[in-house]
Amino acid sequence: MKKIIHTSEAPEAIGPYSQAVVHNDIVYCSGQIGLDPETMEFVGDDVASQAEQVMKNLEAVLLEAGSGFGKVIKCGIYLDDMSNFETVNEIYGSYFKSDPPARETVAVKTLPKNCKVEIGCTAYI
Repeated sequence: MKKIIHTSEAPEAIGPYSQAVVHNDIVYCSGQIGLDPETMEFVGDDVASQAEQVMKNLEAVLLEAGSGFGKVIKCGIYLDDMSNFETVNEIYGSYFKSDPPARETVAVKTLPKNCKVEIGCTAYI
């Protein structure tokens, strides 16, 4: 049985997907981008402000599912430009002070709404 996770503390899905799905006590979070959940607008044009909002959005979804950053198993980071790696890595790392999850980071040609960073994760409850 799967459970759909939704919180108003993170942006509404901008397509036919859920913010997260829980199955067998595993939380599969969809990728988050730097949208403010209230306005559905980017919090800023720079990668730092977007990355910070992405992590806040992910945290809101994880908490709604009964999880948190301490239970994240794996993350996927998608950048619009690999030159943003250091900035995003620093912000991301501030949320995983010890025992960080596995992850991959890739640069792609285009991201949703032309954002600078998208991050998704898998966690347990």
